[in-house]
Amino acid sequence: MSVDLNWSDLAFKYRKTNAIIISRYKDGQWSAPVASKDFDFHFNAFAGVFHYANSCFEGLKAFRGADGKVRLFRPDENAKRLQRSGAHLDMAAPSEELFLEMCLMCVKENIDFLPPYGYNASMYLRPVLIGCNPQLGIASSEEVLFAVLGAPVGTYSGAKSLSPGTAVLSRNFDRAAPNGTGCYKLAANYATSLHPYNMAHKQGYRELLFLDPATHTKIDEFGSSNFLAIRGNSYITPLSPSVLPSITNKSLQTVAEDFGMKVEKRAVLVEELAEFEEVNACGTAVVITPICSIDDKAALEDTVVTKTYRFGDPTRCGAVSEKLYNRIRGIQDGTEEDIHNWCVLL
Repeated sequence: MSVDLNWSDLAFKYRKTNAIIISRYKDGQWSAPVASKDFDFHFNAFAGVFHYANSCFEGLKAFRGADGKVRLFRPDENAKRLQRSGAHLDMAAPSEELFLEMCLMCVKENIDFLPPYGYNASMYLRPVLIGCNPQLGIASSEEVLFAVLGAPVGTYSGAKSLSPGTAVLSRNFDRAAPNGTGCYKLAANYATSLHPYNMAHKQGYRELLFLDPATHTKIDEFGSSNFLAIRGNSYITPLSPSVLPSITNKSLQTVAEDFGMKVEKRAVLVEELAEFEEVNACGTAVVITPICSIDDKAALEDTVVTKTYRFGDPTRCGAVSEKLYNRIRGIQDGTEEDIHNWCVLL
């Protein structure tokens, strides 16, 4: 089919494509995946997902490269993370083989929506795992739907790639509880962050930086993605039991080591913000979002800023971060050698 889209102005939003891919788990086995043109799920009103948030998801991308080949970036890591999230909910999760098969099916079914090379755009894949059997009591779901959805996307915030943004610390709202579910990609985690995230956006900040929920003295992660900082030749990112293990962050760490940098995964005190030369949010949707300043306030709703941490030039991404970004994007686009064999070709 012919798709009439402005590839340079996609943003990061829902757009109906040709099909979604669906498999269901029942009686101990997964059904063969099928492509469906029906974008509505049909569940009993008593399905666990509606009452007890029995749901988790993933996010990964497919890219049309400079050589015309289509690449999925590290889908095996997404499959493993989904299995980990599903296990925490005591729900069945697809094997790596089924996960990859359905991701590739989704790209093929919607190939006309895969942006051409050169627009800094991609097809975002959203695998979802949903508890769907009817239930009344609090329990894990015995029947599960696994679906892979896709949509063409541009940058997450709509801003130009590597355009610096501002952030604010969240001192009186947490995205996760101590010993809670912050390290799993559960839908409920994001619901918890919506109110403070919306508040930060209304105040003009692009990002909200959450602190460790136990002491509020250490950095955890941004509302949408992991935190990373550059100081000298060091790549620094928080090691915390309440931080989601980002596949993009993991990839950037490997690239940093390829460049001869020292990678520090450790507790990061808030006060260290004053020492960092570059700060970024990192995740699938953008790879890197440079952060040029972070405000600190006694409470998020306050109008008085007690301290502002500033990083580099507010008009451009830091040099080290840009170098890391270019290497990852080059691998995704096929313009850099994939020495770690991260990409799966369609």
